Amino acid sequence: MIYLILTLSLLAPPDSPVEWLQPATVTLEDTFQDEAVTYRFEFRNLTDEPLLVDNVRVGCGCTASKFSETPVAPGETGTIEVTYDAASPGYYRKYVKVFFAGHRGGHKLWMEGFVESTE
Repeated sequence: MIYLILTLSLLAPPDSPVEWLQPATVTLEDTFQDEAVTYRFEFRNLTDEPLLVDNVRVGCGCTASKFSETPVAPGETGTIEVTYDAASPGYYRKYVKVFFAGHRGGHKLWMEGFVESTE
């Protein structure tokens, strides 16, 4: 019986305050060296209360994020804007980790693509 309960709890979806409106990993079009690449991840608030983005941690110094400090009403959508500084040619795969006030754990989102050399 304990084995069944443990198995079912592992299969249950995590309790998330948001629904992401695109996959957690997005593949972007090719870009050129020294051209910044920006993508906007959208989420819907699934809670009964206004939801605030508490923090967004970037995976490296070549990635930056921008988000509103205004709470998102229940059922409404919000965005996290992620920009990658495409200074180096080649394949990239960068992430940010999004944290919501009052909720444990972060949501890892990935951007990937290819930067072509300008030389």
